[in-house]
Amino acid sequence: MADETDKSAKQTRVSRDDRLKSALRENLKRRKLQARERAATTDPSQNEDGSLNEGAAGKTGS
Repeated sequence: MADETDKSAKQTRVSRDDRLKSALRENLKRRKLQARERAATTDPSQNEDGSLNEGAAGKTGS
């Protein structure tokens, strides 16, 4: 009887591990896709000529 309980517990753990692996794999795919989409859009911190936009930090008050 103890053997059956051990087998059941092991099977439950394997099933859980498989679900977690699958969920992690899907999450990684989604995050990679999001990163690619962000990289494909133009970076708002750069000007058209490729120089960085310093914003207000580089300006002096007049």
